[in-house]
Amino acid sequence: MMEETITLFVSKNSSLILLTFLLIRSLASTLFESLLEEKEAMEEKLALTAYELRLAQEDISKLKTELQKKLDLSQAELSESKSNLPVNLGPDILRQKKNASLTDLGPLKDNERRDLNCAVKEYLLLAGYRLAAMTFYEEVTDQNLDVWQNTPACVPDALRHYYYQYLSSTSEAAEEKIAMLRENESLLKANERLNNEKEKLLIAKDLSDNQISGLTKSLEAMQKDLKDRESQMQELKQSWERQRKEINDCRSEITSLKMHIEGSRSGMNMVASDVDAVQSQSLEKYKEEIKSLRMEIAGLKAKGAYASESIDNSTSEKESHQAEEKVVEIDEDKTIVSHPVDVVGVVGNGDVLPLSINETNKSEEALEDLLNSTDENAPIDNSGLRTIEILADALPKIVPYVLINHREELLPLMMCAIECHPDSGIRDSLTHTLFNLIKRPDEQQRRIIMDACVRLAKNVGEMRTETELLPQCWEQINHMYEERRLLVAQSCGELAEFVRPEIRDSLILSIVQQLIEDSAIVVREAAAHNLSLLLPLFPNVDKYFKVEELMFHLVCDPSGVVVDTALKELLPAVIKWGNRLEHILRVLLSHILSSAQHCPPLSGVEGSMESHLHVLGERERWNIDVLLRMLVELLSSVHQKAVETCPLSSAPESKDMMFSTSMLETYAREHAEWPAFDWMHVDCFPDLIQLACMLPQKEDNLRIRTTKFLLAVSEYFGDSYLVHIMLPLFLVSVGDNADLSFFPSVNHPRIKGLRPRTAVAERIATMCVLPLLLAGVLGAPSQHEQLANYLRGLLVDGTLKESQSTKHTAEIIDAVRTFEKHHSIVFNILWEMVVSSNIDMKINAANLLKAIMPYIDAKVASTHVLPALITLGSDPNLNVKYASIEAFGAVAQHFKNDMIVDKIRVQMDAFLEDGSHEATVAVFTASPASVSDVMRRRERANAFCESIRALDATDLSANSVKEFLIPAIQNMLRDPDALDPAHKEALEIIMKERSGGTLEALSKAMGAHLGLASSVSSFFGDSGLLGKKEASEPVSPQPDSPKAVPPLQAEDTRFRRIMRGNFSEMLRGKTKGIDETNPSQ
Repeated sequence: MMEETITLFVSKNSSLILLTFLLIRSLASTLFESLLEEKEAMEEKLALTAYELRLAQEDISKLKTELQKKLDLSQAELSESKSNLPVNLGPDILRQKKNASLTDLGPLKDNERRDLNCAVKEYLLLAGYRLAAMTFYEEVTDQNLDVWQNTPACVPDALRHYYYQYLSSTSEAAEEKIAMLRENESLLKANERLNNEKEKLLIAKDLSDNQISGLTKSLEAMQKDLKDRESQMQELKQSWERQRKEINDCRSEITSLKMHIEGSRSGMNMVASDVDAVQSQSLEKYKEEIKSLRMEIAGLKAKGAYASESIDNSTSEKESHQAEEKVVEIDEDKTIVSHPVDVVGVVGNGDVLPLSINETNKSEEALEDLLNSTDENAPIDNSGLRTIEILADALPKIVPYVLINHREELLPLMMCAIECHPDSGIRDSLTHTLFNLIKRPDEQQRRIIMDACVRLAKNVGEMRTETELLPQCWEQINHMYEERRLLVAQSCGELAEFVRPEIRDSLILSIVQQLIEDSAIVVREAAAHNLSLLLPLFPNVDKYFKVEELMFHLVCDPSGVVVDTALKELLPAVIKWGNRLEHILRVLLSHILSSAQHCPPLSGVEGSMESHLHVLGERERWNIDVLLRMLVELLSSVHQKAVETCPLSSAPESKDMMFSTSMLETYAREHAEWPAFDWMHVDCFPDLIQLACMLPQKEDNLRIRTTKFLLAVSEYFGDSYLVHIMLPLFLVSVGDNADLSFFPSVNHPRIKGLRPRTAVAERIATMCVLPLLLAGVLGAPSQHEQLANYLRGLLVDGTLKESQSTKHTAEIIDAVRTFEKHHSIVFNILWEMVVSSNIDMKINAANLLKAIMPYIDAKVASTHVLPALITLGSDPNLNVKYASIEAFGAVAQHFKNDMIVDKIRVQMDAFLEDGSHEATVAVFTASPASVSDVMRRRERANAFCESIRALDATDLSANSVKEFLIPAIQNMLRDPDALDPAHKEALEIIMKERSGGTLEALSKAMGAHLGLASSVSSFFGDSGLLGKKEASEPVSPQPDSPKAVPPLQAEDTRFRRIMRGNFSEMLRGKTKGIDETNPSQ
């Protein structure tokens, strides 16, 4: 009975099977014809390429032949002119000897006229014809006859010598001499003409060589293109073979199916005969058996569907059950004869339907499905489509009422509806719902939505991805929520794989470009990340310059997060994709210099040092800093490119090897073209030196960034490169002599051009370039000894020789201050200067100690700086002592602990006890405060106190008192030296009343602000000196001796006593004000 059922099905569906076979056959033939057309097009292009190659080779051979002919012709003419020139001129000379007369001498030359006039004048004077001589002298107005230049014609009694010489010689000899002179002139002209021809020939040869090289390069490019085309042809042939094999397989399957159809037809005939034979049986029983078989087949199919669904995805099984329940609820009032299991299979197999619609299933699977289907397939397909429509209508209404954390469970249903629904408008609406599933998705939710979009793009193909998914990106590019714009940026990188190549570098790149200008930092960061993912998918590099511009825009972004992403991800991607490292480096250096050059100069005085320095704005400073970071990131690529393109025979074997000394010697000797290696010292270092010469002294961070780059260069390129390339270049830049033997001679003018030529240039080089030399070149780990020697020669030897003063000591400290490992070197040299007998060297040591204060800690100050200053303070020379007083003041400004303060107090008391007016003034000026500063502080404090007392009289809310009034009073009490005692007492009362606390609580709250640090700051930082002076003025000081002293000396003694009496209290901050503030303690 089973066989009869199958036979009956095959007989009824034979036309459908035949139609399927015909469709497959037509598709195969169409594919074969398209492959043949592509093959013919490629063969035509190959023939055209071969023809162009043959024409190029013929042109090259013609040019070579013409060049060889020109060279041979020029050499033949040159040899012929050399060999025939004397022969041709010989008969002419003889003819001139015979036929020319002595009168045919040509025009009289100026030198001949001068010699004859001088000879005639001399003869007239010697012969006694004075009147004639005077007349002759007056008539010759254009020559000075008193001075006869030293020429061969200048001889004593010249006219007689000319006479005797002429009588002693024949006319033939004179004519021969004249002819020889003319011959000499003609030979010189001929030689000049030949030289000009030689130069023209050399120029023509160079042009020909350039043309040959250009043609050779074009030939190589054409050969490479030809190889690429051959490889494409091989791939097309292989693809054609695979397609042909698949067509043969299809044909064999069609043949087997035809045989199966024939067998089915014969089975049908047998069934018909059997039915005629068994007509006696009951027709109703036969129908019941057929129905039971159909139900059994349907049950088996449902079990198979459930098994596959459970293996693939348990989640989709749950969704299919939910869909079954919904369909049952909707169709409960309708008369549809279909098994619920079949509906579940349709909904559950939603992932299978789009595969067959998009023709992604293999033909064998499609045929198998058709053969194994039953009569009930038609109503099942209709109900599945109706289910999809119902699902598409219900989803937009269901989504808003589902919790946000559970909306991801609707994604399979939504994807199924988008893939299978026939109406494009409804698909767009569902895609919009998918993209807006969550209003402001977090990172995990964006990942879920994007994974769903990627799966959807895989299933629906390129065209539907472009027409349905990408418009959602474009519509939300200006969305008010940054999370949605972030989702757009993320989709650009992940969906680009599923669209056509021409869409990637046009539409998607324009979306990324607009997102780069977004106001949100996270969106710009995501745009940079996804642009790096997008670049490998571009079909070509036509948009390289646009991408490079976007990269520099992201690198100069004001957000550090965006900059880090651009440097770590986008920059390597652009280099790998575009392969134009040289262009990036050239544009980078241009941006660095232009950022500084566009800033206004520090001074408008032309020719001054400040006119060469530029005041950087915050934006320009940030741009230069990130561009220098970008230069550091590119250093590894520069080193790799230099190693890969090394033309020398002694090239490094691996990319990590350094450049040895012997290799650098070979590089300088062979003059080989090595642009990747030359870039560093020919372009990069000079541009960085130019940048440094435009930075003011306060731009420490940019100098530190440049220094780190130089140290990184020495790590990549090795110590030999540091010693023989970097060190000589920077020594020349600061005006010192250096060995340039390791540079090719062609680079010598460029390197020597870095030497400062003027006094202003020398000052700029000392201030700006010397820090780079000390910290970036000599600061390398292998150059510590050379650094110490150079600093010693700069500070010690230069001062001893008195050939130059110390080269801007602050700039020397600038070079090494940020590197703590160099402090030991600096202090060793400083101690040599402190114990030296040279006065200038000791003063320079004090200035160095003062300059280094902001960059050391308290331990270094106690162990190194204070002992050196105490030694200098005890020096008998007053200039050394006064310089040390200023340095003590700098120490007091930066360090507040008791031990340092005690040492400074003792030393200051010692300075005051000396009785010197200059020492007293130096102690006073060591604190940067001034009388005007103290008065200004007190005026401000009085105004604030009056305002606070006026506010206290008003009705203030508790919140205003807590947040504004009490913090204002606390800030006022932090500076008791600037407060009037009456104001201070009033503020304490207001504080007590308003806060509801006690003065003990107040003292505990303010104790941190009235301690040692505040007192020292008040004395050395905020001019607390004068406040103490007022407190001590009523004290009547007694003179040291009863002797009468001048009034000025008495005034000095009074001030000195005030300083000595209150110096310790002022330095420590132990004033009466603190005791008044804390009466309970």
